[in-house]
Amino acid sequence: MEVKIGTKYQISENIKGNFNSATSLTIISETNNTIQFTLNDQKGHGAMPIQHLQYLSKKNYLTKGMNKRQFLMKEDNEEEIV
Repeated sequence: MEVKIGTKYQISENIKGNFNSATSLTIISETNNTIQFTLNDQKGHGAMPIQHLQYLSKKNYLTKGMNKRQFLMKEDNEEEIV
């Protein structure tokens, strides 16, 4: 799994309690096999092994959000298809 700094993940309702009721987290750094992140709305920060991030993604507890550029590119592609 490729981890990019600045990637935003939406947190599922099932595990929001584990993340101070935050709705999303953003990757701020990656070192070896650990990532550091911040929670939205200034609700905190933390770190976890990349393997745990993969597990949470696989179980759909975390879903990768689109950044603004990806959203605009997707929107342009949809307009071209129509």
